[in-house]
Amino acid sequence: MDLEELDIGYNDLRGVLPPCLANLTSLRQLDISSNQIIGNVSSSPLDNLESIEVLHISDNLFQISISLNSFFNLSNLKDFKSENNQVYTETMSYSMTPKFQLNSINLFGYGSVGPFPKFLYHQHNLQYVDLSHINLTGEFPYWLLYNNTQLKSLRLVNNSLSGSFRLSFQSHMNLSILDISLNFFHGQIPMNIGAKLPGLMLLNMSGNDFNGNIPSSLGNMSSLLSLDISNNNLSGGIPEQLVISCSLLRELILSNNNLQGQIFSNNFGLTDLQCLQLDGNHFRGKIPESLLNCSTLRVLHLNDNNLSGKIPRWFGNLLYLIDIVMFNNQLKGLLPKELCQCQYLEILDLSENNIFGSLLPCLSFSNIRQVHLSRNRLRGQLKDALYINSSTLEVLDLSHNHLQGKIPSWIGKLSSLSYFILSNNNLEGELPTQLCNLGKLRLMDLSQNNFYSKIPSCLNFNVLYEGNENDESLIYEYPKTHVGEFLNVMIRGTKESIQFTTKSRSYSYKAKMLTFMSGINFSCNKLFGEIPHQIGNLTRIHTLNLSHNNLTGSIPKTFSNLKQIESLDLSYNNLNGNIPSELVEINTLSVFSVAYNNLSGQTPARIGQFATFEESSYEGNKFLCGLPLNKSCYPLESPSLAPKASSIIKGDDSDFVDIDIFYISFVVTYIVVLIAFATILYVNPYWRQTWFYLVEMWTLSCYYFVIDHLTFFCR
Repeated sequence: MDLEELDIGYNDLRGVLPPCLANLTSLRQLDISSNQIIGNVSSSPLDNLESIEVLHISDNLFQISISLNSFFNLSNLKDFKSENNQVYTETMSYSMTPKFQLNSINLFGYGSVGPFPKFLYHQHNLQYVDLSHINLTGEFPYWLLYNNTQLKSLRLVNNSLSGSFRLSFQSHMNLSILDISLNFFHGQIPMNIGAKLPGLMLLNMSGNDFNGNIPSSLGNMSSLLSLDISNNNLSGGIPEQLVISCSLLRELILSNNNLQGQIFSNNFGLTDLQCLQLDGNHFRGKIPESLLNCSTLRVLHLNDNNLSGKIPRWFGNLLYLIDIVMFNNQLKGLLPKELCQCQYLEILDLSENNIFGSLLPCLSFSNIRQVHLSRNRLRGQLKDALYINSSTLEVLDLSHNHLQGKIPSWIGKLSSLSYFILSNNNLEGELPTQLCNLGKLRLMDLSQNNFYSKIPSCLNFNVLYEGNENDESLIYEYPKTHVGEFLNVMIRGTKESIQFTTKSRSYSYKAKMLTFMSGINFSCNKLFGEIPHQIGNLTRIHTLNLSHNNLTGSIPKTFSNLKQIESLDLSYNNLNGNIPSELVEINTLSVFSVAYNNLSGQTPARIGQFATFEESSYEGNKFLCGLPLNKSCYPLESPSLAPKASSIIKGDDSDFVDIDIFYISFVVTYIVVLIAFATILYVNPYWRQTWFYLVEMWTLSCYYFVIDHLTFFCR
């Protein structure tokens, strides 16, 4: 057949490739990407396509040898793309030289292939190479750059490459993309890297073990758009030459190193900067005013540093800011009202600083998604200081402040709210029924406040019902900007965290882990009334803490429906009745406490997870019996379980006899007997006369007994 181009990609084709495909000997371009085709490429008809020049087989279920030996006779092959297929290494070594000279090869996939394939040593026309995620080993392939002077893009992401990063060649003028992130390179970044690779537009060396200073020669890369050397052990400061000369830089990511000093000097040329991430370092001083020159800045992450001073009022001039993340610094002062001018703001995280005063009433931006202001010194009434009417807000964390008043009624209008944290404040009043309108709520923490009310029975959060999937709202990918792939930074949700107390400890949940966490914490308040049985319908909840309140009534049997719960704490209340035996059906519990209530009856059977709970889970309930408590529900059941006599006598050490109750009962009984006896003598004259006669005879007998013995003694 004379067919030259065939594109059947993005269908739902299944099974193996048909043998008749080998008859298309005139075929120059074939695209079968994004199907579900299976089989080993070496036994497929693809190796018979003698005229093939472009072969795309990405996103299938193929197995493909890293050596590409089955294609060695395809002399016209120039472009081979096989993303997201399984790559493997053949045990047999091939010494043949391929007939093809590739321009582009993409084996981005999965597998463990070991050293670089030998056929690459014979390629001299390569322009685009992507060998990511296949566990390559060895050193950096400097020879690949030396042999291919037209190479434009080299991606070796997430492999096992190690050793020092050597550039043993003359300057390579054409390389524009170099990504060696997530490997095991160590040592210093070559000080002459800017001279060796002056044409780079994207340089990503993150996730390695580089140390030393950032080379100032990076300033020679005048075309650089994106620089990411985060997650290493780099020290020193940001080179001034980089800040001055790389005027086209859009993205600068230096996170999680050991950098220090002032962030930027007055000499600042990064006026086109759109993304700046300097978090996780030791920078100090004030936020540099030179950032005011970055009129298109969208992402600003300065968290986990030692920055001081106030939050700049000129932030309001950065109209395109989307993310402001500066938690865990030493920033102080009021929240500047100029932040209200950032109409595109989606994430505001100023947690763990020394910010005081009241909240901004303008945080009702139509795009706001996350507000993190925990662990500051904010004051005021929540209902007066903050009014949010946003259908996009997903996270509101105002915990560990000094906020007062009630939860405002506008809370019910936050239709997208998933994480609502107000713990450790001075809030009071009732839990508003508007909380029941938050159908997407996954985690609510109102602990350590002064709420005084019943728990609303309408807390029926839809996302916690069985059958609903995990919330992925915090996993967000920025839309591509005009610089394309260079600024497609997936950083949304990777920095922000929420602290939530569960399993008796406070944990910090971030991004992906946060989406797997769900719970309700109403502990340490003044809640009263019964626990609504409707809470048992939240079958996908992971933690429930109602401890340290004044709750009464029994434990709902519907709690046996909580098949995913890991922590259930109902301690320090006034609950009564039996512990539902149905709770033993829960196999996910690791923490369970009903201590210090008024529960009675037998403890749950020690089977499954309940076999792991000790006495501390049940202590403080005087009428509970059974294991692991040292109280038998059947006194004659077993000598080993019966209380010892010594323990009964010692009122301080035994719950079997309460000594106070014993004394009171004795006195009351004694008084009742005396009154009854006196009443009988008063009513019946015959018994009264007889009683007096007996008393008289007993008195005389005692008298003569004493006289007789006293006389005998005196003799």
